[in-house]
Amino acid sequence: MERVCFTLHVKLDRLDEYVEDHKNVWSEVLEALTRSGWHNYSLFLNRKDGCLITYCEVDDFQKAMDAIAQEEASLRWQAKMVDYFVPVAGKKPADAFERFVEVFHLQ
Repeated sequence: MERVCFTLHVKLDRLDEYVEDHKNVWSEVLEALTRSGWHNYSLFLNRKDGCLITYCEVDDFQKAMDAIAQEEASLRWQAKMVDYFVPVAGKKPADAFERFVEVFHLQ
């Protein structure tokens, strides 16, 4: 199982809306994530600078990314979310994250 951590940045003037939207993630999106192999998927938001830390566990991150990219519900959800994120020049929001390298894990 791969443990994956990456960041994006939420626009400071949209933080409250972003949090509210995540109180009611669509059930079809949750089902799509599960079907696509995403486990223990968590989001953590720093309200001071908008940094969003994402953590998930997957068997194969690229396969999980490819699978979720084929899910219609996920594509609709991502289209709804796109305006919340600070744009990264030359990248689509779904590809604009910065992935961290795991250096230690306490089992």
